Amino acid sequence: MIVLIAPETDVSNEIEILHQLFQEGLQYYHLRKPNKNYEEHCAYLNQIDSKYHNRIVVHFFHEMVNEFNLKGIHFQEQKRIDNIDNPGQYFLNLNMYGKTISSSFHELEVLENCDFEFDYHLLSPVFSSISKKGYEGRGFDVNHINKRIVGMGGVTSDNIIEFDKLGFKGVGVLGGIWNSSEPLMEFKKMKSYFE
Repeated sequence: MIVLIAPETDVSNEIEILHQLFQEGLQYYHLRKPNKNYEEHCAYLNQIDSKYHNRIVVHFFHEMVNEFNLKGIHFQEQKRIDNIDNPGQYFLNLNMYGKTISSSFHELEVLENCDFEFDYHLLSPVFSSISKKGYEGRGFDVNHINKRIVGMGGVTSDNIIEFDKLGFKGVGVLGGIWNSSEPLMEFKKMKSYFE
């Protein structure tokens, strides 16, 4: 399982590269653009062929699931802390039928003790981040946790096997793809590992 996180600030040919990645089989694209407002998120989505919308998970403006045929919604850590204690209220006005719900975690025991059943959990940083300088890896081992956990932080096609050994069910990648001179080749290498 490969979760690709959007670059925070737009990169050149981003939509074109994204279409190529979808054509190559990308199934989870996390739209995380903290500097874009609601209208800019909609404009971004409207540039993407609608047949791929069902592979896109939004981090902000969860209400977009009511307007676009999205894959699901993602809770960043603080948003989870603020809303998931009373989830019934939060989901009241969201059309969540058949959608995924995921969340970010940065502490192993918080993830372990979380009672809400997320479809998958992003845990970081496993290794030192490529896109965030000074974000040191912590080498989390999740073999003992019976949840679908995706490892993030320092993912490259060369170290996916290490994530596997640590018990992760997949990888969440940002810099390993978007900072690569050959994003498509890098994705293909990662994907071939999971096949």
